[in-house]
Amino acid sequence: MPAKYHIHTEPAPPRFRPVGKLGIVDWREDCAGCHNCVKKSCVYGFYRKEADILHDEPGYLDYIYQCKGCLTCVQNCTKGILTRVVNPEYMQLGDSYYTPDIILTTWFQAETGKIPVSGSGYGGPFSGPGFDSMWTDMSEIVRPTRDGIHGREYISTSVDIGRTLPYLSFQDGQPTASPPTLIEIPFPVIFDVVPEPWQKGAICYSVIRAASEIGLMAIVPGDEIPAESGHIIPLYRNAEDAPTSADNSAAMVMLADSPNVVSVQKSLKEKNPDQIVAVRAPATPKSHKRAVELTREGVEVIQFDFDPHGMEHESSDPRHLRDVMREIHGALVREGIRDEVTLIASGGIALAEHAAKAIICGANLVAVDIPLMVALECRLCGECERGEICPVDLARIEPEYAVRRIVNLMGAWYNQMLEMLGAMGIREVRRLRGETGRSMFFEDLERDNFGRLFGKRKDRIGA
Repeated sequence: MPAKYHIHTEPAPPRFRPVGKLGIVDWREDCAGCHNCVKKSCVYGFYRKEADILHDEPGYLDYIYQCKGCLTCVQNCTKGILTRVVNPEYMQLGDSYYTPDIILTTWFQAETGKIPVSGSGYGGPFSGPGFDSMWTDMSEIVRPTRDGIHGREYISTSVDIGRTLPYLSFQDGQPTASPPTLIEIPFPVIFDVVPEPWQKGAICYSVIRAASEIGLMAIVPGDEIPAESGHIIPLYRNAEDAPTSADNSAAMVMLADSPNVVSVQKSLKEKNPDQIVAVRAPATPKSHKRAVELTREGVEVIQFDFDPHGMEHESSDPRHLRDVMREIHGALVREGIRDEVTLIASGGIALAEHAAKAIICGANLVAVDIPLMVALECRLCGECERGEICPVDLARIEPEYAVRRIVNLMGAWYNQMLEMLGAMGIREVRRLRGETGRSMFFEDLERDNFGRLFGKRKDRIGA
């Protein structure tokens, strides 16, 4: 049995004061001055740690981003002058997809490397769009041996990238064909190209460094390959720009989809048979047909790229990654060629649970980009895109600090993947691919339980 994979994490405190969710409104004019303020007796010690900072800040709003909402200080104040509130600045973080809660969760994971736990539980809606209307089967959670984090059982999270043989054949006891080259990575996540607004300072370099440190891979533009080219996947936006020389040392290259991408892919394979050549295609309503076509032409790896919110392109009524990947996976299964290609899903992967759910829907692994930027304290405020000053000065971030934050985030994601696999009774993440029978979808539950009474749901008037 191979050694257990582990991501070493270390605390990486924020450089800037984070935007907190909860805080206490302190009506100080009614304070009795008892010199035994209940805020200082916070069971989590947050006010004791930040008392000096809060004392120097103007105004009456004391926001503590770690507040757990236990309300101890509110209940114990003898004058009843404390009230818990939600920070209005917190509500301005992110957007409709990368919600303030997701950003705060990512900050916590990047700082501590730990799985986020909320003492107050989940207080949101029962179901939502995209991944929020999908649940995983946790029927094995009661078994204490299903514990991958604390070492009582070995759970593999490694995946293979590349093409596999459709079948094995032997002659005189020897295989008649050599298996294609495969790349094994210890965790089903790779780092996508850093989005343009964040291509500044040491960010791109730090992403590559972090990928190398934990054994993953990072996609970089083909014209910006760094001197340290290990653990990178060069991406060529124009297939004709891809090097056709066998001197290209990258274990894997990626070509943007185009009408002649297959001919370029075959040319590269002729020059370097051991190099894996992937195709990056936008996710569209015709992606399932394109996946079958490319796989039959011999393409080894296909990355389907969704928009930042996980929605498909070129559609007046775009679907989420969840539904598109199920369609692509199903089309390949029906053609009997699913195991001949590796599918990568990118765009809209905001949380560790999204990575696992994308794999359940048919992907072999996922590519992430924006969560890495959020790990570096980005608030997704959009000010850099408008040419304004970045509130967390990402252009001046120190590489060592940035690498540590990204590694911490992946460490937390890895532990969550282990927890999920253990709770599902699955001992390797390869078995999770396309395993929709181990999950539940809101639409199916609603149809089976209420469809006979109320009919089909209409999401829009006139649908």
